[in-house]
Amino acid sequence: MEMRGYGRSGMRLSALGFGCGAVGGLMVRGEPRDQERAVARAIEAGVNYFDTAVQYGDGESEKNLGRVLQSLKPAGAVVGTKVRLPPADVGRIGDAITRSLDGSLARLRLERVDIFHLHNSITESGGGPALSVRQVLDEVVPAFERLRQAGKIRFLGLTAVGETAALHQVIGSGKFDSAQVVYNMLNPSAAAALPANYPAQDYGRLFNRTRAAGTGVIGIRVLAGGALSGSATRHPIASPPPAPIGSALSYDADVARARRLQPLVDEGFAASLTEAATRFALAQPAIGTILVGIATPEQFEEALTAVEKGPLPAAALDRLSALRQAFAGEVR
Repeated sequence: MEMRGYGRSGMRLSALGFGCGAVGGLMVRGEPRDQERAVARAIEAGVNYFDTAVQYGDGESEKNLGRVLQSLKPAGAVVGTKVRLPPADVGRIGDAITRSLDGSLARLRLERVDIFHLHNSITESGGGPALSVRQVLDEVVPAFERLRQAGKIRFLGLTAVGETAALHQVIGSGKFDSAQVVYNMLNPSAAAALPANYPAQDYGRLFNRTRAAGTGVIGIRVLAGGALSGSATRHPIASPPPAPIGSALSYDADVARARRLQPLVDEGFAASLTEAATRFALAQPAIGTILVGIATPEQFEEALTAVEKGPLPAAALDRLSALRQAFAGEVR
């Protein structure tokens, strides 16, 4: 397994991480024996980053990951979890963050997590489920720092969703060691300029900010919630189609556009759209590790096989760019 440096943290993470989210569902709704088999195989293959959150199955993902890691006792496992503050807790952000982390640590059976990510969207003015730039920098960051000083977390992180300008401000502050960034074949704008009138959120080359700040990057939505399989069929334990992040305004529109990238497969650049999407994310040097949702141990094997083939070659990236040009001007 390729190991990559992770920003200024000093850590080296496996290019493929183990996502424990609800979209794939294995670590939320899977059978315990399948959960342990998949994690054991990941460890055997060299995976060292495991990503979960209290929101994944209302704590079920954390409980199951904690149980499996306690059983397997892997050396050098790096664990990340998240906090999402509901609007009712905005008046007591510090206490709510501490309470959430303590619950996560209990479920994970750990005294400390390596990366603690803020899971709220971030906007300039906040409101509803979003936090404002000032709330993040003036309240969330100090609360995270207190938890770091208490030895409960190692690194501060955020999930980079919300308004582009707000994300640039927060990451540009240099306060966060880790950022989970949307990056996939339908929306590469964290790395490159989009065509004019392209039907996706423009993240404004956010990777320029992460590099300048020394912030490590976890590539998320690599498969666009499953849409980049090109199929609307979902595994029985997977979540229903998730709301898109950063791409079309509907999951069906993402699936339809994904199917228009099929020439990558037909022309021999990859064995499947899923493989192409996985290897596309790997081709981005700003990314330290990627997460791919999985429902079964077999789906993990597919992701591992794709990663072992390495990044898409330059010719494939050029072909993909040409195919995406056709999306410009379409309704998002």
